[in-house]
Amino acid sequence: MNDLVEVRAGVYHDSVSLMRVSQALAGRPGVSVAIVAMATELNVGLACDAGFSVPPATPGDLLVAIRASSEDAVQEAACELERQLAARGAASGSRREEAPPRTTRSAARAAARSAARSGDATVALVSVPGEYAFLEAVDAVEAGISVMIFSDNVPVEQEILLKDRAREQGVLVMGPDCGTAVIGGAGLGFANVLRPGPVGVVAASGTGAQQVTSLLDLAGVGVSHLLGVGGRDLSAEVGGRSTIQALRALDADPATELIVLVSKPPAAEVARAVQDLGLGTKVVAALLGPGQDDLTTAVERVLGALGREVPEWPAWPAWPASPAEHAVSEGTSGPAGDAVRGPLRGLYSGGTLCTEAALIAGTGEFTDFGDDEYTRGRAHPMIDPTLRLEALDAVESGVVLLDVVLGQGADPDPSARLAPGVARACERGVAVVVALVGTDGDPQGLRAQAARLNEAGAAVFTSNAAAARHARELARAHAGA
Repeated sequence: MNDLVEVRAGVYHDSVSLMRVSQALAGRPGVSVAIVAMATELNVGLACDAGFSVPPATPGDLLVAIRASSEDAVQEAACELERQLAARGAASGSRREEAPPRTTRSAARAAARSAARSGDATVALVSVPGEYAFLEAVDAVEAGISVMIFSDNVPVEQEILLKDRAREQGVLVMGPDCGTAVIGGAGLGFANVLRPGPVGVVAASGTGAQQVTSLLDLAGVGVSHLLGVGGRDLSAEVGGRSTIQALRALDADPATELIVLVSKPPAAEVARAVQDLGLGTKVVAALLGPGQDDLTTAVERVLGALGREVPEWPAWPAWPASPAEHAVSEGTSGPAGDAVRGPLRGLYSGGTLCTEAALIAGTGEFTDFGDDEYTRGRAHPMIDPTLRLEALDAVESGVVLLDVVLGQGADPDPSARLAPGVARACERGVAVVVALVGTDGDPQGLRAQAARLNEAGAAVFTSNAAAARHARELARAHAGA
């Protein structure tokens, strides 16, 4: 094995960009390990655990650690690294006539001054390791601009302090752990390409918001703004602080005719409080929980409120049908159904989608690979499917349900790596069901991704609820239900 280890002093790139760079390098021929990250204590520790000898570094330095099977493979990866970093530097406008700001606050103040002259809204996007996110977000809030905190692993006490200060400043905090937002058509984080329209969305959920807005887009209905507030905002501790601000902001927006409130199971008292604000704009609640509507049903209620027809949500049944599919179609658990001998497993990248599927299935084992315990020090599974592929390869029988989320920021071609794993699972007799969340405008190509996963043997649904019900019936068929 050949190693390349570098520490580049004072070179900064945001964590999402570096995750994408690491993934691109890891996918190259001969490369077994690729770590491109800021040299935080955690990332340095990960590199050391992988067997690299890391020189002294600070969190403000860029760490590069590449291992490959040959010196040529290392050098080719190094060349690709430079190309990737240069492309991201050009895209972010790193070449400037004046020296760039050295802090978030100075950058935010400069942006706010520019916005005051042009009349445009201004938002700061914080995407740094969680232990540093609070200070960067405070800088933005104190400068008087709203902030989206993509970072996770931020203590709830810091979240509360930050949101209270934001309210005093008259700005909005989206996050922490805010995976998606769309403001005036501009997507932040993991964002689908959505048509403009009359529906505003407030979401204490990333992939839940993506499911709702993607289905609306497939039904021909556009979105004015999607304001994420962080997965904990409707918890008892946080008390809906950002949700209340976001609802009132959309209520005052003349382009928003209807608001959808999306959340994982909220604290009951907080859910009641945010729904009793007395807004002038109609609010449709899509709050997951026992006895509550699923997200697809909530979207259909939105369409009804707008006077729109509910379409047939696109789906691609497994073809040729697997033994488990035959069992469902025949309504038996005989010889065909006996080919599926195992439980229902949910292997998810989106936490809200995982929660929704578990509620619908009522049985099985569900894992959210986007949870903090799986993303600390590594790319989100919507970018890097490695952990989910390992879990899929370990399933010998039964039914596997997984999500594939498209859009800006996500894996540019998720089926390229997932489809071979799906095919291997189907060859072992495992029934695979995919919830494919995206729009026809997404860069990955919704229909092309569906076709490739379907050809590999998976049943594919654009509705996560429909996918979960299908997987549930497959599991019941093998059990003789």
